[in-house]
Amino acid sequence: MNSANGAAVVVGVDGSEPALRAVRLAAAEAARRHRPLRVVHGFIWPLLHAAMNPVAEGPGGGLRRQAQELVATAVAEAEATAPAVRVSGEIIDGEASAVLVGESPTAAMIMLGDRGLGGFASLVVGSVAIQVASYADCPVLVVRGEEHAAGPVVVGVDGSALSRAAVEFAVEEAALRGAGLHAVHAYPHPVSSGPGDMQPLVYEENQLRGEETRILAESLAGLAERYPEVPVTRAVVHGRPVAALTEASRRAQLLVVGSQGRSELTGLLLGSVGHALLHHAACPVAVVRSPA
Repeated sequence: MNSANGAAVVVGVDGSEPALRAVRLAAAEAARRHRPLRVVHGFIWPLLHAAMNPVAEGPGGGLRRQAQELVATAVAEAEATAPAVRVSGEIIDGEASAVLVGESPTAAMIMLGDRGLGGFASLVVGSVAIQVASYADCPVLVVRGEEHAAGPVVVGVDGSALSRAAVEFAVEEAALRGAGLHAVHAYPHPVSSGPGDMQPLVYEENQLRGEETRILAESLAGLAERYPEVPVTRAVVHGRPVAALTEASRRAQLLVVGSQGRSELTGLLLGSVGHALLHHAACPVAVVRSPA
C-alpha cells in the first residue's frame, strides 16, 4: 500500500446506487485510516449510460454537467457519512478502469462498486472492477454483498508472497475495525501425475494436513506480537479455495485475497480464485498485490 503522507482513499463513481454505497464505505475507510477521500469519475461522453441525456450545449456538454452533478452528489454523501474526512471530487477524461488504475500509484486504496447502472452498463462496470483489481498498484476493495459488522475480516492464505501481503493488509484492517481475523487455508487432494501414479490412494491424510497446517502457521507468524489486540482464528479446509472462502464470506465484514496465488497461472494477474470471489463472495472483497 502507498504509505506516502496524504495518500488518499480513492473511490470510483458512476451515479449508480452500488457506487454510492461504495462512497459511504470509502468514507468510513478513510476515517479509520485518517486519510483524505478522493471521488473520481472517468468521463467518456460517447459511451456514457442511457440515464445521462445530452442537451443542446455542444458535444458532450450536457453529459459533462450531469457528470459534475453525480460527483457533487457523491462528495456530499461522503461528507455526510464521515464529516471529519477531507473529501474532494474530480472528473477525469478517460475510460473508467484506465482512470482508476492511473490513480493507483499514489492512492492508499481504491474502492468501487461491483455493478453500475442497469442493463448492459452493469456488465461494463463489472468489467471495470475486474480490470482495476487486476492492474492497480494499490489494494482494491470491491463493494458487494453485505458487510456483517459483527463478523471477522477473512483472509485467504496459500503460503505465497502475495498471500503474505494479503495477510498483512487483512490484519491491519481487522485492527482498524476492532474485528477478529479469520485465516482460511484450503487444499485439495494431491492428484496423479501419470497413469501409474497411485499417490492419491496411498497418501497419508494426516501427513498432508500437517503440511498444510504448517503453511498456514508460517503465513501468520509474528502477527500476535505485532497485533495483540486482534484475535486470530484459523481454518485448514480440505476443499477448493473458492468454495471455502465463499462460505467464510457469509459471516465476514471483509474478505481479503492476494491478486495471484501460488497455484495460479502467471499470465492471470488477478488469478482464478480472486476473479471468482469478486463474482460470488457474500461480502466486500479486497484484492491485494505484493509490494514491488
